[in-house]
Amino acid sequence: MNRTDLVEIKKGEFGTGLLIENDGYISMTESVNNKKIYESISDGEWNVPYPFIVDAVFQKFDIKNANGRVYPERVLKKQVEIYQQKIKEHRAYGELNHPAESTIDLGRVSHNIIELHWEGRTLVGKLELNISEGFRKLGIVSTMGDMAANHLLNGYKIGVSSRGVGSVEQKLGQTIVGDDFELICWDIVSDPSTPGAYIGHKEELIQYVEEKSIEKKAVNEKLNKINKILLSWKELN
Repeated sequence: MNRTDLVEIKKGEFGTGLLIENDGYISMTESVNNKKIYESISDGEWNVPYPFIVDAVFQKFDIKNANGRVYPERVLKKQVEIYQQKIKEHRAYGELNHPAESTIDLGRVSHNIIELHWEGRTLVGKLELNISEGFRKLGIVSTMGDMAANHLLNGYKIGVSSRGVGSVEQKLGQTIVGDDFELICWDIVSDPSTPGAYIGHKEELIQYVEEKSIEKKAVNEKLNKINKILLSWKELN
């Protein structure tokens, strides 16, 4: 199968194909660095920063995402490590909205990721928007990067979505992404993120989100056990 012809594996589906995960956000009001950019033009003057660099939350491992899938730590960390080479070579591109294919269209490039690192289970970093001179000086939107920047400067919260290829299978009641997963990029999208996704690098916020996710999982497991016990009791009686 040609990689550009891969079928997307959607929520609840299994097999091998294109994997799209909406796991992060970019917001101009929830990160200290981004807020400074946002406030710098609130006085009515057009003062777009150049380069236009923003903080973003990208993805999480070992936590069920919006599609019900779990990326094991070893799988996601391996791909992020490989992806660091693209960052070094200044070719960690992404598009505005993700296409249903595994190639990146240079005509739709909206940003370039310039830094990624782990904070607990959460992958965070910085991306540089691909803005034009016309947007920087006059506010004229002519590129995908200009459009993304304009959304952010208007105070919109937009999503960050990973794109990759690989297999998905059921293991011990969980939907697990396989070791064959290959990361392609992160795109900017409008889709809502997984619950608890946010922007910024504050460790206490990251810890809070991860603890809540773990607590919710533990509660669900206990409820499932109780339901099984009750069901068994009903069958015996």
